[in-house]
Amino acid sequence: MSIYLYWPIALAILSDIVYQIAAKSTPQGLNPFASLTITYLIGAAVSAVIFFAMTKGGNILQEWSHANWTMIILGFAIVGLEAGAIYMYRVGWNVNTGYIVKACIMAVALLLVGYFLYKEQISVSKITGIAVCMLGLFLINR
Repeated sequence: MSIYLYWPIALAILSDIVYQIAAKSTPQGLNPFASLTITYLIGAAVSAVIFFAMTKGGNILQEWSHANWTMIILGFAIVGLEAGAIYMYRVGWNVNTGYIVKACIMAVALLLVGYFLYKEQISVSKITGIAVCMLGLFLINR
């Protein structure tokens, strides 16, 4: 296997660890949506810098002309993810359980989404994996 297969997973994992720490550390007195405004301004600036660094002579307006409805839905989904994480920690979830509970439930939901929406196969090993996730949820929440 090539490193090109694994670097996106490594980036996502590292980013998610940093993300969870930052979400848990968001000041209690700060409105989560005011916090997200700052977050997205910084995210937009970082994205623009990376775009121009990786696309010499690139035209971001031209790139934006290729956008479709998915950017709008993704924007709403990201706000929901981020606000959900901040509120998850504010209501008392621990970093070492809250995210795991969410991830296990997401694994089941995405298995069903993959099957019904994208006609992906559900194998015995996937069902076994879901059963292990459910057992893990039971053990974590005891």
